[in-house]
Amino acid sequence: MKIRLERDVLAEAVQWAARSLPTRPSVPILAGLLVRAHESGVTLSSFDYETSARIEVAGQVSDDGTALVSGRLLADICRSLPNRPVDIVSDDVRMELTCGSARFTLQALPVADYPSLPSVPEATGTVASSEFAQAVAQVVVAAGRDELLPVFTGVRVEIEGDTLSLLATDRYRMALKELTWNPNSTTVSATALVPARVLSDTAKSMTAGEEVTISLASGGNGGAGDGIIGFVGTGPGGRRQTTTRLLDGEFPKVRHIMNTQSALNVRTSTTELIAAARRVALVAERNTSLRMTIGDGVITLEAATGDQAQATEAMEATVEVVDGGALPMTAAGFNPGYLLDALGVLDAPFVNFAFTAPGKPCLLTPLAELDGDPVGDYRHVIMLMRLPG
Repeated sequence: MKIRLERDVLAEAVQWAARSLPTRPSVPILAGLLVRAHESGVTLSSFDYETSARIEVAGQVSDDGTALVSGRLLADICRSLPNRPVDIVSDDVRMELTCGSARFTLQALPVADYPSLPSVPEATGTVASSEFAQAVAQVVVAAGRDELLPVFTGVRVEIEGDTLSLLATDRYRMALKELTWNPNSTTVSATALVPARVLSDTAKSMTAGEEVTISLASGGNGGAGDGIIGFVGTGPGGRRQTTTRLLDGEFPKVRHIMNTQSALNVRTSTTELIAAARRVALVAERNTSLRMTIGDGVITLEAATGDQAQATEAMEATVEVVDGGALPMTAAGFNPGYLLDALGVLDAPFVNFAFTAPGKPCLLTPLAELDGDPVGDYRHVIMLMRLPG
């Protein structure tokens, strides 16, 4: 194999393909990155039996061929190269990289021992890449990170005709985003439980093109775990595709919590609330709440670390009791991190807090205008913390 690539193109491609390489591979060969040169360019691939990544980039190919080398080492080398074209020559024993006066020689791994990458299933439909990236970012913040509870580390993808829904929960918060997409069949109906980390990385890395193609194998039902899902799109440097196995387990039925009737609505500026919450949370003790006290046209944020430090900040808000009368509750306790996560992905100038009762879940929805209707395609629920006393 003999090829030449631009340094930035190579570095970006290697970095992306190597991002999913296992830290402690079950089989040493899985630490390798597969480089294949062909007449239409260069393809770099990685696979760990769960997730595969493949990227195609443009390059000058003098001799076709395939090589397998340590992916993480190659990524480190490519990041350090000077900004000049990179020449790569390889045989069955070694790979040699030359960039200006820098030269590296890597030991080649046996290509024959590398597992075959799974094929991307037949396309189910397409979605605008920017909308998909935003939707995924809004939902994955609510996904769990405890690998001992794998079902909560996934995002439930629901497809019903031209509606694509993303739903995640870690039991203490949940997020739902619905968006319109372009299915290959208007009668398509399917679900899949996709690892949140893979979905997040994939969505962020495919925004250079106009759309992302989603391909869901027939086995994808969100519970059997016997199918795979594929994503094809464009990122910096070239065409990218990812496949990942679906997660096992029954996703909890939490959609009904999103539709709870509110007794109290509190509306305020998103950016001002984020700034205030960040300041007040500086003195919050670990595992203690950020207290929101609700008054007439004002909310006050409070936090403390015992007798050592305390903070309060008041800001204007529109407070509405749904059925009139007295306030059904005067204070609510939020996990500071959960609150800031939710506000940070809201993507709206104003936010509506829909409260039901003390200690019950609180629904956050974005508002385009302070006195407008909530934007219904995104909903975020936070379980309130118990307040002392």
